[in-house]
Amino acid sequence: MKQLKIFKIILIICLISIIPTAFAQKGTYVDEIKFIQYLDENTALEEVKNGNLDMYYYRISSDRLEDSESRDTLKVYESTGGYYSILLNPTDEGPFNPFSIQEVRYAVNFLVDRNLIVNELLGGYGTPMFSNYGSFSAEYLRVLDVIETFQFRYNPSFAENIISDELSARGAEKIDGIWNYESEPIEITFFIRSDDPVRKAIGEILSSELEEIGFKVNKEFGDLNKAYVVVYGSNPAEQKWSLYTEGWGSSGFTRYDSVTLAQMYSPWFSSMPGNNNPANWNYENEKLDELTQRIYSGEFNDKDERTSIIKDAMKEGVNESVRIFLASKIDQYVVNENVDGIINALGAGVPSRFTPINVRTDSGTLDVGVKQIYQAAWNPIGGLGDTYSNQIWLSISDPILTGHPFSGEMIPIRSSWKVETNGINSSVQVPNDAIMWNPDSKMWDKVGNEISAKSKITYDLKFNQWHHGPEMNMNDIIYSVYFLSEWGSERTEDDRTYDADFSPQASQILNTLKGIRVIDENTIEVYTDFWHFDSGEIASWGSVWSSMPWEIMASMEKIVMDGKSSFSRTESITKNINWLSLIIPNDANQVKMQLDTFEKNEHTPDALIQFNPQNDFQNIRYDSSKKWIDENNHAVISNGPFYLDRYSPDSRTIVIKSFDYGNYVFEQGKWKDFENVKFPSINSVEFSEPYVVNSDEEIRVSAENASEIHYFIVDSKGEIILNGIKEIVNGEASINLDKSSDIIEGVHTIKIFAASENVLKPYEYSKSFIIVSNDKEVPKTEMMIEIKKSETNYWYVLLIIPIFSIIAVLVIRRSRLSANNK
Repeated sequence: MKQLKIFKIILIICLISIIPTAFAQKGTYVDEIKFIQYLDENTALEEVKNGNLDMYYYRISSDRLEDSESRDTLKVYESTGGYYSILLNPTDEGPFNPFSIQEVRYAVNFLVDRNLIVNELLGGYGTPMFSNYGSFSAEYLRVLDVIETFQFRYNPSFAENIISDELSARGAEKIDGIWNYESEPIEITFFIRSDDPVRKAIGEILSSELEEIGFKVNKEFGDLNKAYVVVYGSNPAEQKWSLYTEGWGSSGFTRYDSVTLAQMYSPWFSSMPGNNNPANWNYENEKLDELTQRIYSGEFNDKDERTSIIKDAMKEGVNESVRIFLASKIDQYVVNENVDGIINALGAGVPSRFTPINVRTDSGTLDVGVKQIYQAAWNPIGGLGDTYSNQIWLSISDPILTGHPFSGEMIPIRSSWKVETNGINSSVQVPNDAIMWNPDSKMWDKVGNEISAKSKITYDLKFNQWHHGPEMNMNDIIYSVYFLSEWGSERTEDDRTYDADFSPQASQILNTLKGIRVIDENTIEVYTDFWHFDSGEIASWGSVWSSMPWEIMASMEKIVMDGKSSFSRTESITKNINWLSLIIPNDANQVKMQLDTFEKNEHTPDALIQFNPQNDFQNIRYDSSKKWIDENNHAVISNGPFYLDRYSPDSRTIVIKSFDYGNYVFEQGKWKDFENVKFPSINSVEFSEPYVVNSDEEIRVSAENASEIHYFIVDSKGEIILNGIKEIVNGEASINLDKSSDIIEGVHTIKIFAASENVLKPYEYSKSFIIVSNDKEVPKTEMMIEIKKSETNYWYVLLIIPIFSIIAVLVIRRSRLSANNK
């Protein structure tokens, strides 16, 4: 008996020794995701069909998915967010450049057949675009009355007349069908993306139109890597390019887009020709800068004034036509039928940050085909600007907050918050022990007495371990605020903490920051002069967060300050140095060597000394990061539900694994409710045709999952003669045209958009109809148009640069960029 008891005790001890005492929190269903490059979409489609791939993160041509047989073994999701534009070089330096003339640039709008692009090149899966706001944008319905006035119909004769008048007025002449200036043919260089069939076709078609007018067109082909050098990286005055076929993709969605107008039209944002680089010729437009900075920084009194400013900026951007928008596309993503949990977010579509976290497979692994592994650099300051790398980055890093994938409202991820404000003229007292970074003394200074701000935000932060082991803490947050302050401060001569891409944007946020105050180990107050009628937008603007540990940030910063690498592409090309990419072994080793130097010198960054007077905390971080780089051969360390396991350039694969060895804050299924949402739709539109002027008859609309309809009556010239908004009650709304004196006889078009506050994807209905005067006897026909759910259902989404930045406030602002290069 005694021996049996001893055996039982030994058995229990053995069992205890092999069973973990605690289970790590796991926020994902799958254990591993492998991203594999498939340049050819047709090959990728077949691989998804046969199960070798679980899904493909790129659009599949509509002609490959036309019938049920072609969709066998597949789930097909439609999403909009991607769009096309043409970028024109407006420089007036160097050889004569026709696109330095605003009227010539504007005329290009009439050389582009947008309907051809949508109907033929996109197979009907898209909509024409006339400004930066397409039907995918949360701002679309607010500015639709202005968008409808642009009406850039394909009219090459009209365009040629404008261009001929402008060139002749400047002394150019046409000789044997070719435009010449000072006896030399006018040559233009069109950089055309050859890795995208649609953009290649757009470039070829527009080149032919320009040649028909009389320009000599030199076509240069390439991918995004080449475009980074030839287009975005060169001085416009060198005229290495004249036009470029751009493509954009969205990684997020937000209800109030304060970024895209600046990104697409304004010089200050560093996305226009010249990139705000002092060494370059730069496009300038003070009006656009002033208007978009007001939108960006919240300088408006209410929603109506904000919309008015947006309309003015949009009209100026369209009129300038440095960037001309062509069409948004409805992307069809394919997923193997055995995969569940897809979250087809507005904007990002299937490749949203929520899909990898929520997706479920029988194997517990996921194989994702991607068009490109990445085409920029992996650093969160001036990198991760391409769609391909950003899609992966958003799976391994958590933002502090983000836009709801369907309503666009700000929702908490790694913090709850409380906002205190009282309107645009609000005044909140800033405590005298709040602090601000002083870039001159390299210290944190107390703000002192009698400082006020428009808003106060208190954040309760949710920390967990970094991927390399140590816990996140307030040092990471403080360093991110320091970085914003140091790199966003006014540039001085020989300033080593300035980046042409990053600093102008950081300065906008820094200019409103009045102070921060650390309350405890996970609570911080932020005081800012930013105001918005939506408190979530205030929380987004003032947010303080870090998506990389402070020691990695400090190492990158020192490398850049020493001139060994740069954060941004612009600085890399200007200074002829390396564009820092933490996923590359050589760059990771640079970081490791800097960490080693820090450790040997017992270095504590200036930003952290005042908060850590014992100076005994840093070596644990230095050791952990060096060990991570040794073991993983990269320096990408973050805080999300997955971690970067490995990158293989030879096989063009990136593997991420579930962060199941740490104390991740969310359980499996956190975002499961996003799988199924109810979108607005129109069931029917009823009215008699022809419609009689001044009759009492109403146009009756039946809709579901919608709170209101927006309607427009457009005449045969394309001009809006009536528009309005009607509330939907019990699924019904009605429109009466008798109140408008502008309603006259003729053929008109009615456009109706069913909208919802919860899902910002409107359902669009459009129909031409006849209006007659009330003194004519015309047989009437009752029209009842049933709407199929699959017809004219256009996505209503945004591209806001993903939330990837590690810099506290700027992270969130840049994460809300609606677009990334593709």
